[in-house]
Amino acid sequence: MIKVLLADDEELIRTAIAALLALEPDLEVVAQAGDGSAAVEAAVAHRPDVAVVDLEMPRLDGIAVAGELAGALPSCAVVILTGHGRPPHLQRALAAGAKGFLPKGSPGGTLADVIRRVHGGARYVDPALAADALTARPCPLTTRELDVLREAGADTPVPAVARRVHLSQGTVRNHLAAITAKLAVPTRADAYRTAQEQGWL
Repeated sequence: MIKVLLADDEELIRTAIAALLALEPDLEVVAQAGDGSAAVEAAVAHRPDVAVVDLEMPRLDGIAVAGELAGALPSCAVVILTGHGRPPHLQRALAAGAKGFLPKGSPGGTLADVIRRVHGGARYVDPALAADALTARPCPLTTRELDVLREAGADTPVPAVARRVHLSQGTVRNHLAAITAKLAVPTRADAYRTAQEQGWL
């Protein structure tokens, strides 16, 4: 019997997935969680073989959960479900230790098959997402520029951003100018929107 943890902040989706998996004779849902932190706690407590986690959850997202479980419970394979599969998400998920990555719109039996595959030591990436990742535009921003843009958002004042990222206001302004130049957009709001659409944030 393969023990499974489900984590999704949308209870309806989580319980529907649990009901589908309950129909599989070799799968048992041993725990459920509504956010990323609760998912890590439940995994440590219940020691599932596979954790199926949503990409976007409160407290810790699915990628952060994969990273935490890689250290705390390396025997647990993580499968990330997403409604927003973009190549950078896929790349970050795999780098964090996720063994599977698939869209929530996948056919019903696919998830059960993926759980079995990753439990057996294989990886699974949705073919369409993998193809997109091969042709995706690489992120031209540095890690520090992404940190600044993430904190700056569309309109956070520079002094507040400087405090959050522990940089001077002048350095933050320089980073924001470099970001808009690299992305060839006129404003910080446009840069933030572009980075979100590309999945870089």
